[in-house]
Amino acid sequence: MQHVAAEAGVSVSTVSKVINGRYGVASETIEHVTGVIERLGFEASLVARSLRNQRTNVIGVLVADFEPFSTEVLKGAADAIRGTGFELVAYSAGGRVDAHVGWERRYLSRVMGTLVDGAVLVTPTVTEVQYDGPIVAVDPHTGPSSMPTVTAHNLQGATLAVDHLIGLGHRRIGMVTGRPDLVSAQLRERGYREAHARAGLEVDESLLAAGAFEPEPARAAARALLTLADPPTAIFAANDLSALATLEAAAELGLSVPDDLSVVGFDNIPESALADPPLTTVDQRIRQMGREAITMLVTMIAGEHPLENAHVNLDTTLVVRQSATTPGGTS
Repeated sequence: MQHVAAEAGVSVSTVSKVINGRYGVASETIEHVTGVIERLGFEASLVARSLRNQRTNVIGVLVADFEPFSTEVLKGAADAIRGTGFELVAYSAGGRVDAHVGWERRYLSRVMGTLVDGAVLVTPTVTEVQYDGPIVAVDPHTGPSSMPTVTAHNLQGATLAVDHLIGLGHRRIGMVTGRPDLVSAQLRERGYREAHARAGLEVDESLLAAGAFEPEPARAAARALLTLADPPTAIFAANDLSALATLEAAAELGLSVPDDLSVVGFDNIPESALADPPLTTVDQRIRQMGREAITMLVTMIAGEHPLENAHVNLDTTLVVRQSATTPGGTS
């Protein structure tokens, strides 16, 4: 305020009145001081604003780490925030999700109340958190809870992926699974099994290997499957990072995709379309998740009417590209 006062040629108290919208300042002076503030690039402190108005008009998106999934959620949140009168802040302390169980409680304690009016938790490890302010969870590890949630139809998506491979003629279909403690991973494995059952195929348990949703474990899992005495002709990976790691493992073993091996992923992150070959995958509409979460949160903050649906489950679709074909690459 001292800097603005000196630049504008007015007193600090006048600047304070302008910033806080108090009476006793001529309109010409308000316009002049406001222009100086804008020219100097100053903004009122979020903390000061919240203490003064009990609102910051800021929504937080809290993530364990900035990886492809959370980045796409953030893009969707940025799409939805436009025109709402709110600003968006992304917060992460960084690190692996599985090394930070309970991270959402720590993050919320730092930002809720003074920095943000509400928060979106992306893939939280726990959802039973109590804080003053509305919270929406995107793809929570434990599935829907008392907290409003946005998820994708994981069972449907996995079934679509495996049905596609069965329809191409594959009968030995491997799976690089996700983390066994996560509901999304459990549902994707269930979809793999249900697709086999509907087709009258038995699941060979030796064709399932744990990938943990992480590139290195997924690469090791894919190598283990592809070096079996009777390897699979196709692999369904529980997420795109695992599918991309599978493509790398196949290349290291001298296998051609899709001629020697078909691969299907799950997520449809941007990297999937840029893979060599472009990856057939399940689109779980990640950006739409971010948009839905922000829409729900703005409604909750306004408090004008209750949410029509506190648990949104988005349909999934199969995106067919060039990483899967008939066994042996025949047409």
